[in-house]
Amino acid sequence: MTQPLMPKATAVWLIEKTSLTFEQVADFVGMHPLEVQAIADGEVAQGIIGYDPVLNGQLTREEIARCEGDSAARLQLSTSALPVPKARGKGAKYTPVSKRNDRPDAIAWVLRHYPHLTDAAIGKLLGTTKETIAKVRDRTHWNSANIKPRDPVILGLCSQGDLNAAIAAAGERPAHLAPPPLADEETTAA
Repeated sequence: MTQPLMPKATAVWLIEKTSLTFEQVADFVGMHPLEVQAIADGEVAQGIIGYDPVLNGQLTREEIARCEGDSAARLQLSTSALPVPKARGKGAKYTPVSKRNDRPDAIAWVLRHYPHLTDAAIGKLLGTTKETIAKVRDRTHWNSANIKPRDPVILGLCSQGDLNAAIAAAGERPAHLAPPPLADEETTAA
């Protein structure tokens, strides 16, 4: 974190409670010194209640005293004792309403071309449930008469990279690197 929380309110508190220069306050809160001077003159930030950076752990009294004694010194944010939160992984996948009817088609395509993928991997890839995958596989889906296998990448339900990663995790090369599939049942019957 390079700036304190609530910079304007912090500037108001520092102006009211300390003898720091406008440049020191401006440098700490990331504002222009003239804006800090306008806050001190009451032209800007009227009605903003000061936010104490000492109480919320962003500064120490010793740091303020050090900078009050030396106008060339700059305030430094205190390091937090709290652990930095880890970045959240991807959660449930949102599929727009306009593409939800395409999901069974994509499931059928993945089941046809990559039958070795687990239901969990397909569900994660396409943002669907194991129950829906099972219904498409067993042809008990309510719309099974209209399901036509279509590539989920072309439908926009996943990226080619995600599909390749799922296939690689399952232990097979991506489709564009694999040998062409054998003739489908539809082409042999014709």
